[in-house]
Amino acid sequence: MVMAPLSTMTECPDTLRSSGKTAGLRDYTALIPFALLLLLAVFGPMLAPQSATEVVGTPSTAPSGDHWFGTDSNGFDVLSRTLTAFRLDILIAIGVTVLATAVGIAIGSIAGMYGSKGGLLGAIAATLGRTIDLVQAMPVMIGGLVIVSFFGRNPVVIALALALVLMPFQGRLMRTEVLRTRNDGFVTAARMSGESEFRILMRHVIPNSCAPVLENASAIFGMGIIFCAGLGFLGVGIPLPTAEWGNMLADGAADAAVGRWWPALFPVLALAYSVWAASRVTTFISRRRGI
Repeated sequence: MVMAPLSTMTECPDTLRSSGKTAGLRDYTALIPFALLLLLAVFGPMLAPQSATEVVGTPSTAPSGDHWFGTDSNGFDVLSRTLTAFRLDILIAIGVTVLATAVGIAIGSIAGMYGSKGGLLGAIAATLGRTIDLVQAMPVMIGGLVIVSFFGRNPVVIALALALVLMPFQGRLMRTEVLRTRNDGFVTAARMSGESEFRILMRHVIPNSCAPVLENASAIFGMGIIFCAGLGFLGVGIPLPTAEWGNMLADGAADAAVGRWWPALFPVLALAYSVWAASRVTTFISRRRGI
């Protein structure tokens, strides 16, 4: 009798557990870039070697030992402004993500659960569904530009404006998931047991529908950063001298046209890194969900 297979079978569970732990740790490494991004948002202004809003050198000075990233056309230190801008841009993106996701879940849940019903509640739900479609039909940048132009160029208004125009992405996704979930077996069983529609929505439908929406939140975060910088680049975002990547790009565009690349390059790199770090969170969530 050959006993080797028995030995192999005995070792298999330990091997599987070990490989599972390794895969789990590998999944969590996807969060490292985003963790670093949050650290830069917290400590970036403290790491800035000079003031981000005061003239500290000759305008348009190339990178040197005194100014590692050079100075811009106003004489501001580019390194200090790039580091300081992490906090403002990331805070705006977080605000956009939280608001767009929370409102999107609420509106999408109501539209999906009650949209096909009659009466006042059904009419309200149908109206919310149409509102989602209408707002989503509007280009994000144009919607944000109009709102900011009317209500002011400050971080709160920008966050609210971008949350409003990005909310339909979350709301529509949530509505789709609720439509899929509301007739599942466990929901039917809850109805047969006498639970109210509202209780079923809150207790059964939303918890089993919001996972894709939460996964998509990292994409909303990335879009929030991009569109916030886009508003600044167009001159309707955070104004100078406040450090923000969009107004840094707008200010550095003229320099880049004549070969002075440094005022625009470093905020572009910071912007690209932030979006990439957010995409890694999406990768992590997808792996944990087994997608």
